[in-house]
Amino acid sequence: MKILKIGLPAFLYLMATHALASGASIYFNGDILTMEGDKPQYVEAVVVKGKKIAYVGNMQEALNEAGANPDIQDLKGQTLIPGFIDAWGHFTLIAQNTLGVNLGYFSKKPPHTTQELIGRLKAETRPFNGWIIGAEYADAFLTDGPLTIAQLDEAFPNQPVFVNNISTLTGIVNSAGLKKLGITKSTKVVQGIIPVDPKTGKLTGELIGSPNISATAKVFGKSSQDLMMETYRKAEKIYASNGFTTAQSYETTLEDIRNMRQAVDRNVISLDLIALPTYDVVDKLLETNQNYPFGIYTRGDGGFKVAGILVSTDGAPQLRLAYFTKPYADTTGFPKDWRGMAVATQDLVNRYAKLAYEKNIQYYGYSNGDAGITKAIQETGITEDRRTLIAHSFFIRDDQLDQYKTNKILPQFMPNHIWMYGDVYRKILGEERASNMVPLNLAHTKGMQFGIHNDTPSSGPSAWFTIGTAVNRNIYGGGVLGPDQRIDPYLALRALISVPRLSIQGRGIKGQYHRWKAC
Repeated sequence: MKILKIGLPAFLYLMATHALASGASIYFNGDILTMEGDKPQYVEAVVVKGKKIAYVGNMQEALNEAGANPDIQDLKGQTLIPGFIDAWGHFTLIAQNTLGVNLGYFSKKPPHTTQELIGRLKAETRPFNGWIIGAEYADAFLTDGPLTIAQLDEAFPNQPVFVNNISTLTGIVNSAGLKKLGITKSTKVVQGIIPVDPKTGKLTGELIGSPNISATAKVFGKSSQDLMMETYRKAEKIYASNGFTTAQSYETTLEDIRNMRQAVDRNVISLDLIALPTYDVVDKLLETNQNYPFGIYTRGDGGFKVAGILVSTDGAPQLRLAYFTKPYADTTGFPKDWRGMAVATQDLVNRYAKLAYEKNIQYYGYSNGDAGITKAIQETGITEDRRTLIAHSFFIRDDQLDQYKTNKILPQFMPNHIWMYGDVYRKILGEERASNMVPLNLAHTKGMQFGIHNDTPSSGPSAWFTIGTAVNRNIYGGGVLGPDQRIDPYLALRALISVPRLSIQGRGIKGQYHRWKAC
C-alpha cells in the first residue's frame, strides 16, 4: 500500500485575502475533495464569502451563489481540501524553539553527524539569554552516535550551550551550561536523572525528565511580550505552511492561556488556537470562575478556546517510562522486571475524570503503555458521548480498544513514533508489542473513530509525513513495523481533518483551505 501520488503543499490559501469588493471567491477546475463520507467525494466548485464557505457543489450554482463580479480562482487541476486540524501538539514550544537552531530531521539542513550539528550551532545562532540553543535533536539520526559533553566543551569552552532533544524530555548541556544552571553531582532530583559517567565519575551533561524541563525554563527565561508575539508569528508560519488552520498547545500554564488568547484577540495571528491545561491549572481556572467556558471559542466558530482538562498517567515509551502490565524486554540500566512508572495515582485520575464528567468538561488522557491506559479508563465509564480522548494510546491492547468503544473514548494516535523509534521498540519491548503499536487498522475494523497527530515538536510538523507513516508504517532504519495495521490514505486524511466542520450545503466550515500540486 502506498500513499497518494501527490506532491508537498505548494501554498496555503488564505481565502479571505482573495475576495474582491463583492466579497465572494469561486474555486474551480480542480479535484475538490470534500472529505465527507467514508469514501472520497468531489464537487465542481467552492464559493467563499469573507471567511465562510457559502456553497459547495456544481459550477452553475456556484456562479449564482457568488453574485456579481466574483474573484475566480482557477485551480488548474490541483487539489483542494479542508485545512488540517492540529489535535495534539505544543504550539507554545514551537514558538519558543524559533529562538534556537532547528536540528531536527525535518529541518532544512538536518545534521547527519555530531560535527555537522556543532557546525550548525556555530553558524546559525547567536546567544539568547546567554545561551547557544539547539532544538529537535535526536541522536538516532546521527551516523557517529550521540552528542557528548566533551564535544560541546571542545567547540564551546566558555559559552553555555543547551541542546534539547526532540522528545523535549531530555537534553544535553556543556560544562559551562552545567555551571550556569548550578547543576552538580549533589543536585537533588525529584523525577528524572542527572547521569554520571561511571568511568570518569563526572556528569555527562545529560538531563532527563524534570531536570531537563527545569533547565529549558531557565535557558529561555522570561521573554518580553513583543518577543513572545514575534515567536507566535513564526510558529504560525510553520503551521500554515504545512496546511494547518488550527493549532493546539497542551500542558498550557495560566500565562500560556493569557498569551494565546491575547495573540488571537489582537489579531497577531489568524490561526485558531486551542489551549489544553493540566488538572492543576484547571483547578485554578475554576477557582476564579466555577462556570469557566471550557470548549467555547471566543469568536463563536473560531478564535481561541480552552479545550478541557488533561491528566497524564505515564511517560515516554522510547525512554522506557511508559507503564506496562508486562516488563520491558530490555531493562538495561533499570531495575529487574522494569515495567515503567505511573506518574499519577489512580485516585488522582479518578478524581479528575469524575470532575470532568460532572462539569461537562472534555476529558483528555495522556497514556502510552497498556497499564497507563488501564489507569486512564478506569473511571471513565460514561457511555454517553462526551468526546473523551486519550492521546497517543501507543500500546493499547485489543480488549482495551473494546473498552474505548463501549465508553465512547476516542484514541488520538501518533504514527510518527513508528518511523522514529520502530527499531527501539523492537529492542526494548519485543517484536509482538512493537508491531501492534498504534493499531490504526484494528481500530478501524472495530468501527471506531480516531485521530492522528504530530505532537510537534516531538515529531516534525508535516501532515503529509504523518499520513505517510500511517499508510506505510516504514521505520527510519529500514523495513516495516506491523504492516497489518496500515490504513488507506483517505482514512488517514480524515483523521487529520475536522470533518464535522464541512457541509455540502456550506453550513459550517471556516475558510482556510489547503492546496497542493499533483505529480
